[in-house]
This record gives sequence, C-alpha cells and structure tokens, in this order.
Amino acid sequence: MTDINRRKFIQVAGSAATLGATIGFPSLALGAARRVVVVGGGVGGATAAKYLRKLDSNIAVTLIEAKPNYTSCFMSNEVLSGDRTLDSITFGYDGLKRHGVDVVIDRVVAIDPVQKTVQTAGGQSFIYDACVVSPGVGFKWEAIEGYNAKVAEESIPHAWYAGAQTQLLRRQIQAMPEGGHVFIVAPPNPFKCPPGPYERASQIAMYCKHHKPKAKITILDPKFAFSKKGLYYEGWAKLYGYGTRNSMIQWVGGHDGGKVEGVDPSTLTLQTEFEEFQGDVINIIPPQKAGAIAYAADLADGDWCPVDKRTFESSRHKDIYVLGDASSAAKMPKSAYAANSQAKVAAAAITARFHGLEPGDPTFVNTCYSIVGEEFGISVAAVYSLDEKKNMIMPVKGAGGLSPLDASPEIRSREVSYAHSWFKNVINDMLE
Repeated sequence: MTDINRRKFIQVAGSAATLGATIGFPSLALGAARRVVVVGGGVGGATAAKYLRKLDSNIAVTLIEAKPNYTSCFMSNEVLSGDRTLDSITFGYDGLKRHGVDVVIDRVVAIDPVQKTVQTAGGQSFIYDACVVSPGVGFKWEAIEGYNAKVAEESIPHAWYAGAQTQLLRRQIQAMPEGGHVFIVAPPNPFKCPPGPYERASQIAMYCKHHKPKAKITILDPKFAFSKKGLYYEGWAKLYGYGTRNSMIQWVGGHDGGKVEGVDPSTLTLQTEFEEFQGDVINIIPPQKAGAIAYAADLADGDWCPVDKRTFESSRHKDIYVLGDASSAAKMPKSAYAANSQAKVAAAAITARFHGLEPGDPTFVNTCYSIVGEEFGISVAAVYSLDEKKNMIMPVKGAGGLSPLDASPEIRSREVSYAHSWFKNVINDMLE
C-alpha cells in the first residue's frame, strides 16, 4: 500500500475488528432476557448475531434466513476462472448455533415496528426488543429494457448472488467457441462490491487465456471511472494485453457510450446509447437498491435505508437497525467487510442501550482484495469515523490506501495470498 501509516491503520482497524472482545457488559441478570431478531444471514446479519451473544450471553438472539447455507459473494468470481468450486464458498450456520444463536430457516415477509414482531412466510411470529435487518441488495429490473428475473435465471445471468447463476455463467463461458465474446454490463453507482465487475472480467480472462486465448471480454459501463481503475489497467496490460490491438479485455465507459439501455435475449444483443453489440455470453449486473424486506418493512427512502450513522438504527422506525449493502452509509462502500464492521458497531450500540448506556464513538473498517490474474492481487483498505457535522462516515486521513502501482511480482503474489487469508478470516469472524 502507498500513503499508509501502517501502525495507525493496524491500531485503528483493530479497535473495530476486536470490538466484541474489548467491550464487556455484565449479564442482564434481573428480568426477562432481551430479545433481538436478526433478519438475514449474510455478513452483516451473521456478524451482528454472533457479536450480540459475545457482548452479552444473556441476550436471546434469533437469526432468520431463507437459505440453509450461506454462499459467499466475495471470492465467487474465482468460480468463473475455475480456481474455486461453489462448495468452497458455501458454509452452514452451526458456528452461530454454538454461540447460542437460534437459527431459523424461513423467509421474513413483514416487520411490525409498533407491535415489535417479525412475521415469516412459514407462519411464525417473533417478538423483539431490537431487530437487526441486513437484507442485502435487490435489483431495479426496469432499468434495462428486455431484462428481468426470468431472463436472468434462464439465459443472461447476473450472478450477483453467488449460487446457481454463478454456475450457469461458468458453464456458458466454458461452452462458448474459441474467439467468442463475453459482455459484462456493469451497474451505475452505488452498488454492491464496487470492484466486482472488473475482477469478474479479470477472472474470465484468466480462464480464457489458457483455454480460449482468442476470446474477448468487453465491459460496458455507464460510469466514467471505477474502483481501483489504475491498478486494474496495470494488471490487464501486463496479463491480457490491455491497451494493444490484441487486448483480451476492453472497457467502454460512459464517455464512449457504455450505458446499456436494452437487451434482446433471443439474439444476445445489447443496445447502448449509440450502437448494438452481439455476444456469445452476456452477464448483466443490474442497477441496485435495498433488498425486498426493506420495502415491505417501510425502512427504505428511495433506493436505500436511512440510518443513524452512530448506531445504524433506522431513521424511519425505532429499535430497528439496518446494516450492510441496504443502508445509507456513505462514504463507506457497499462491501462485505463494511457490513462486518457495521454489524459490530450496531451490536455494541444495541447492547449498550439494553444496559441504559449511551453508544460510543464508532470506528469502521473496510478492506477489499481483488485477484486480477495468476499471482496478481491488488487491495484497498480504509478506516472510517463519523463526522457528525457532515452526518457522514468519512475516511480517517493517513489510515488506509491502495496497493502501489508498479509493485514487484513478489508483492502482487503476496496480495493473492493475503486475499485468500482475508476471505477465511471474514468467514470465521462471522460464522465461527
């Protein structure tokens, strides 16, 4: 990393990462146990459930999740290159159960902020003293003419939830002819995992370099820039010929008409502002908004859910806390590690409230690794604090930074190892 005070970064990051270990509360020995219902078993929800129990084992925590297993979106692009299997990024909830979390596999359909109840599709009802909602993202299907959930399932996957669509996209890439053309349609800001579409192009190119060396990958993007752009350009140039006539990867940004307005699934044709593109494989990542339950529970205002940035309590309904991608938490990105950090802050705030205490000053951390190719990793890291005057979560100056440009092969290789260790650590922190 450049422009980083590493000692400061480690000190400040550690204050957030070890929140559960450093804050202690006596158990609520008198009266009935406080009840927290957590909606959503992704990074935000699972981390909040675990840390609530770590902070005070007398809090009764119920986590409700529609799927029996968690499949990680971060690192799922490696499935497309063949470096991972889907099974390697799929995990159960037994670790949370060992912490005393009651895990219920069901789908939440309603949250009543007056009665303080959570209703599920299976007919169950849960009473809460505090409710944590971490619903992830939903899609704005109407944004691209011709694209909808049915098309995504059958022929043009978004693969932005890791699972069956990830496998479908992998099979399509494997089946396309040598010299075939893959189009990736990137979404406008803000969206989940800002570097994700560009890592995806890199991982597909990594596969094609060995198996379909004449293939092309084009990213059509409404934006004028993207996360870690300079580092991606460097990696693409070194690994895939970017900037030459024989480049395997092409990025078409907003300046050059990269905004896609429609798709014809029958011909695999994309319509941009100025021209048509026909591909052998198309991956459309739609514009995004908060997950469905955020709207059913009246937690969203527009596309995202406004929150008190000190505690992540909803600005619309008391005693409900919204975490992760669905929350309005600028300037934090919508990422897995951001959700993990926010969950710890919310868990501490809820526990403090149960004990009649004021919440502390929050510190947040985000780290994101991307694997551009074999032995070529890049990263970004930042520490954030709340600026109450601006009502924004702002980066702490001098604590964080990007991987350096023109780094040695040893550093790039080391970042790949760090990426895999980081992945294991996040999973262990949320589920074990």
